[in-house]
Amino acid sequence: MIFSIFKRNKPKLRRIDTLIGAGTRIIGDVQFNGGFHIDGHVKGNVDAPADSGATLSVSDSGVVEGSVAVPQVILNGIVKGDILAHERVELGGTARVTGNVYYVLIEMEMGAEVNGKLIHEPTLAGPKEPPGDCAGQVSARDCTDTDHPV
Repeated sequence: MIFSIFKRNKPKLRRIDTLIGAGTRIIGDVQFNGGFHIDGHVKGNVDAPADSGATLSVSDSGVVEGSVAVPQVILNGIVKGDILAHERVELGGTARVTGNVYYVLIEMEMGAEVNGKLIHEPTLAGPKEPPGDCAGQVSARDCTDTDHPV
C-alpha cells in the first residue's frame, strides 16, 4: 500500500500493570510504573517517573480529574487538568482535555478536543524537566506554571 510509508510507529501498551475498571472510582493521587489503563474515574493527579517509559491509557469511558505527568499518554477519554507528556501524547477522536497539554511529540485524530493550550516543549525529551517554573519538581501537583498562563 502506498500510504504505508507515511505510517508512524505508535506506542503500544506493552502490558497493563494497573487497571481501573469502568465501575471503579479512585479518589487520591496515583503514582505508577509500567502500564496504567483507566476505564473508570480517577479524581486526583496521575504521575509516573519521567524516565520510566511508563504509559497511561484512558479509554473512551475513562475520566481523570487532575493533572497528568507521564512519559506516554494515549487518551480516548476525558482529562480535566493539565497533561505533561515527557515523550509523546496521542489524542484519539473521542479525547477531551480541559487544560494545557505540554508535549514533545503529539498525534491528534479528527474529533479530539483540547480546551486549553498545546505547548511544545522539546526540552522535555532531553533533561526530563517539566516546563516553566516546574523545573526540579517531582510531580504535576508541585507545578505552578507562570510562563504559560491560561
